[in-house]
Amino acid sequence: MVEQQIFTVQNRERIQAVESTFGRPGKMLLKPGRILVGEGYLSKLCRRGPKPKAFFLFNDILVYGRIMVPGRWNSRQKIIPLEDVQQEDLEDGVAMPNQWLIRTPRKSFYVSAASPDEKNAWMGRIEQYRSLLMQAKGLPADKAVENFAATWIPDMASAICMRCSKRFNVANRRHHCRRCGYIVCRACSKSRALIPNISSRPVRICRVCVSSVHEGKEQGKQRAQGKHWKKNSVEDTTTLHEYETSSDDESCEEGYQVSTKWFKSPEDEDYSPYCYIKPEHMNPPVSGL
Repeated sequence: MVEQQIFTVQNRERIQAVESTFGRPGKMLLKPGRILVGEGYLSKLCRRGPKPKAFFLFNDILVYGRIMVPGRWNSRQKIIPLEDVQQEDLEDGVAMPNQWLIRTPRKSFYVSAASPDEKNAWMGRIEQYRSLLMQAKGLPADKAVENFAATWIPDMASAICMRCSKRFNVANRRHHCRRCGYIVCRACSKSRALIPNISSRPVRICRVCVSSVHEGKEQGKQRAQGKHWKKNSVEDTTTLHEYETSSDDESCEEGYQVSTKWFKSPEDEDYSPYCYIKPEHMNPPVSGL
């Protein structure tokens, strides 16, 4: 009983500390029954290459954000429900050793850890707590999630449009099709379509995906979500920026090598109560410093 009370207090302090690193723009993370399982830095493959991100695993969500001041200040908070997550183990890449793929309906991306053991720990705990969450909701642990978002191909992967083969330059910039994730030029991605699992507003799609969206429109009329497909019709428009959304921040971030911290609950066999929070980490620095 005493250990449980100690754990409850420490868990609350940990979650509040994570909240404070995101400041006011971040969403409140503290809620009854939520436990912070672990935190650490993972490399996330963004448009312009791998970038370190702060990741926080809870028993029901996965949170990550851009690192502003290591251990003290993060920004651009992203929250992913664990029930929407599907993981795929991958072989090591040249720029991304110890990598794996995280798929979700809204965003899919590659991440890598500092070592094989850390990678296995992250993948194992994500799957463990996802399974526990599904069981608590009375759902099968292996329930498949439909309509995963496409994984964006990094800018560095192609110097030409993957649809028309025109070379990219200052005047002919790279863009991404939100449906297939290909790197395309402006001329090949003039169309917009509503993809409900990605955005509530029309997003950029390439010319090859236009026909697929039209086919999906007809098939969707026979499905439960078919009523939404009237808004899913493709629209050609010259207003590019109104619906444009970025996959991630484009600013460069320095690399950080910090071991992941895993927190134990009283249910763990080797549980020993402790609290890692430092008082100076409770509040992030003000903007502009």
